[in-house]
Amino acid sequence: MNINYFMPTRVVLGADCIFSNRAFLGGLGKKALIVSGKNSARANGSLADTVKALEANGQSSFLYDRVMSNPTVDCAYEAADAISREGCDFIIALGGGSPMDAAKVAALLALNRVEKPALFGAAFTTALPIAAVPTTAGTGSEVTPYAILTNDVARTKTSIGTPAIFPRYAFLDARYTLGLSPAITINTAIDALSHAVEGMLSVKASAITNALARESISVIAGCFGALGEGRAPDIGIRERLLYGSMTAGMVIAHTGTTAVHPMGYTLTYNHNIDHGRANGLIFAEFLKIIEKKEKDGSRRIPAILSALGMKSLDEFTAVLDRLLGKKERFETAVLEGYAAQAAKAKNIANCVIRLEEEDLLEIFKRSIG
Repeated sequence: MNINYFMPTRVVLGADCIFSNRAFLGGLGKKALIVSGKNSARANGSLADTVKALEANGQSSFLYDRVMSNPTVDCAYEAADAISREGCDFIIALGGGSPMDAAKVAALLALNRVEKPALFGAAFTTALPIAAVPTTAGTGSEVTPYAILTNDVARTKTSIGTPAIFPRYAFLDARYTLGLSPAITINTAIDALSHAVEGMLSVKASAITNALARESISVIAGCFGALGEGRAPDIGIRERLLYGSMTAGMVIAHTGTTAVHPMGYTLTYNHNIDHGRANGLIFAEFLKIIEKKEKDGSRRIPAILSALGMKSLDEFTAVLDRLLGKKERFETAVLEGYAAQAAKAKNIANCVIRLEEEDLLEIFKRSIG
């Protein structure tokens, strides 16, 4: 074995975990920039709980609630300007991947001001302290060193990665996910599942990440029955999904993702398809290509199926079809452009089975052609 595992985020999970563990926030600074979307943090209770914990500690805060879905570079810079203007010395991110991603980049920019065109190529080693409160069960960003922003120059989404943006603390309270619609719950669960599965197919996978991935896959797959009922799941399922998303985040913090993510990004950028749904649309056919090409005797797909509790990829396809409903469809000429774009992504080389552009096009065509 050759393992190098680093995860500096303290995770606490449970009802009322922010207030119960408010002492952790007390060590981060005097004034927090709270980063969120426009309405969700107010509606799900995470904002009120966070402010209550800060006030009990004698800390102050300023709310930046302008993060949109698939945050832009401008959004991250605007949040960073608020840090400077309001005199904040740490950040608390409330929300799904979008607020957490914007908050992470703002934390970097607060200490490392770079011009916008140089953002994605810059090397960062310092950032303000971050606490993360996920209110969806999908990205696992609360335990990763990555932030993903919309990159209009490249016409896709692009990641920024540095250990400096590992959150110091992650507070997981499933109550904040109770108001999520069935569609959002499904999409975020598929996103988390894709993290765990792609982690097992990464060239950076290790015994530790594979163990975490199998745990995540098993937990999330165990919720499929409840998700397929078409109604909001109960708090028990919500907590399992949040846990499964977090453990999948611990996986990709070390392995990264593979082809599913850059392929999905093209659908999200060009058609505003939710990220998790975009991944789900191509997920099964991606695995079928891997199964077809896997000839080194490692039998990764059987290991993934075992964790899913399934016997074949056809069974997995049927589950995804039931969860996703009617699929979007695109002309071959459009998909050819998306395959060419995805083939340039660095994630492609991260897969143990190297996929060429024609393989990506085949996946697109068989999935949504």
